[in-house]
Amino acid sequence: MYSNKENVNILTALLVAHGVNHAVCCPGSRNSPIVHNLNECPQIECHPVTDERSAGFYALGMSLATGKPVVVCVTSGTALLNLMPAVAEAYYQHVPLVVISADRPPQWIDQLDGQTLPQPDALGRFVKKAVTLPEPHDEEERWYCNRLVNEALIEKHAPVHINVPISEPLFEFSVAELPAERKTERIESEMTGMTLNHVVRMFMQSKRPMLVSGQPLNPHFDEAVSLVGNDERYVPDFVLYTGGSIVSKRVKHFLRKAKETWAVNLTGEVNDTFMNLTHVIQGDGDVVADMVRFHLEQQPHPFVQLWNELLERISSHADAYQPAYSQMAAVKCFEQQISNLKSQISNPSVHYANSTAIRLANIYAQHPVFCNRGVNGIEGSLSTAAGMSVVTDERVCCVIGDLSFFYDQNALWNQNLRGNFRILLLNNGKGGIFNMLKGLEQSPARDRFVAAEHHTTAEGICHQNNVTYRKAENMEQMQEGIDWLLHTESEHPLLLEVLTDASEDERVFKDYYKDTLTC
Repeated sequence: MYSNKENVNILTALLVAHGVNHAVCCPGSRNSPIVHNLNECPQIECHPVTDERSAGFYALGMSLATGKPVVVCVTSGTALLNLMPAVAEAYYQHVPLVVISADRPPQWIDQLDGQTLPQPDALGRFVKKAVTLPEPHDEEERWYCNRLVNEALIEKHAPVHINVPISEPLFEFSVAELPAERKTERIESEMTGMTLNHVVRMFMQSKRPMLVSGQPLNPHFDEAVSLVGNDERYVPDFVLYTGGSIVSKRVKHFLRKAKETWAVNLTGEVNDTFMNLTHVIQGDGDVVADMVRFHLEQQPHPFVQLWNELLERISSHADAYQPAYSQMAAVKCFEQQISNLKSQISNPSVHYANSTAIRLANIYAQHPVFCNRGVNGIEGSLSTAAGMSVVTDERVCCVIGDLSFFYDQNALWNQNLRGNFRILLLNNGKGGIFNMLKGLEQSPARDRFVAAEHHTTAEGICHQNNVTYRKAENMEQMQEGIDWLLHTESEHPLLLEVLTDASEDERVFKDYYKDTLTC
């Protein structure tokens, strides 16, 4: 039986009609009619997460895994505000989250009634569409409620917010079936063959064309830009940009030297990252990139060959460079074993957290990785990876620094996690990225207040959340631990904590770049 709240039933029926199959549900009384309905639907699988901030990132990870919209449902009041970091990340990654917030009736807002605040538009510009449903009293209001839900759910490449005021009594579940609701659809425009051929022709006819994919990674691009310096021979005149965020500031500044950039993305959104954007094309960047690579195989381009030779040289240097025991050594070992794992286990997904972890991935990862680079926050990296692991049977790995991990430790406070989730925790007792910022070493506040120096380990967190724990404090323990992390069969998540010294991590990382300049 379903709730007797008509707006809740209209919403539920249309979620099913629009193909929603997963919902992350947070506790609360005001949202209980919605959660009840979601749980009653055979087409929707519910996943309980208590921490709303973590829940938002769980939903993000699920959407990344499935490629479909995922609901995250919260109760009224400040619960909604906790979703803002995940929603902002989803907005810039063009991930379809459906935020559903229960609300008090509007007449009780700002009247000192419990758990009330103005919830409509609370997520601001970080959602593509925000609607507040009426509680229908006649057919016109019922039509209006249907229309608002459809208007939100046809947005396929961005988060949306559906706010649902619900009057008391809340707990009447007396409706046998969901209503048959009118579904509205949008036909997305597609890149035509003529447009695709024109883009490829522009690339091939340019004197110095460059294909930049953003996230996923362009391996060794940062080292290459550092190596070429001001050598004009390597500066492109035409950039074809088909991907998401770029990690390296050095790379972004370099690409701003190009004459023009053509961007291809699914939404047709204007992002002038390199300050030289001339064309935006709505379409699938992967299709364009594959077509460009096909033409380059048939007709090699001298400028592309020049860059390929440089990148191959740096790749050989990275393979040959043997870092001392450090976070860099851990990521190199991890990526080497991931390459072997891919031949044994189909399509393991790898998430990297922000800051140092993703920069090390830029050096060693030879495969697409996931990273919350939409707004570059550290607060939901673990939850995003955990959320993905819940809705797939494939192996999901998360490489994460200590501050990101401890901030998001509630991601492990979840009964749905299984043995397919593996965590490589890089713990050097502080935000090590701040050791890399020239000039900050002069501040006496750096270690304690900026880098948040600490003496915490993950052992207790793992024990309380039924995560199998292991630590490494030297090269041999680290290498054995990564082998254990990736190859052990387990019913529970596994975590390897690699404990290193921040100053040694800094030295090894800088030595790598110093050696790169002479390779």
